[in-house]
Formats: sequence, structure tokens, C-alpha cells
Amino acid sequence: MDEEIIKQLNMEVEAMSYNELNELGNRAVSLGLILGHGYRSNQYEILRKNEVVMLAPKEAAAYLKKLIEEVGG
Repeated sequence: MDEEIIKQLNMEVEAMSYNELNELGNRAVSLGLILGHGYRSNQYEILRKNEVVMLAPKEAAAYLKKLIEEVGG
């Protein structure tokens, strides 16, 4: 494959991952599970009451999915 095509595909996959993580974070906020979320220093920051959780994006997605599943959301 052409190097430029590979670069473009990688960017698209990264954008999809970012969108999924953002949607999970927004869902967790709407369910009252977290106070906020976003990227900070190449990690994903999840704000919970009395706690700040910093994770790699893939780990953050799994963390948020688990939180949401625990409340049946």
C-alpha cells in the first residue's frame, strides 16, 4: 500500500477511537458516573468525585464501558 494511504487510514482509525471515547465519556457524565473527561498530557483524564483517573485511551474506553455496564446504561 502507498505510505500516504496508510497514514490516512491510521488517522481515520484514531479519529474513530477518539469519537467513541468521547461518546462513552459523555454517556458516563449523563448517567452521573463521572464529573468530566478529556485528553491531558497524552492520556485520558476521567474526573470522578474525589478522584482523578489518568489512563491510556484504550484503557479509558474499557474503564468507561465497565462503569456504564455496571449501572445498566
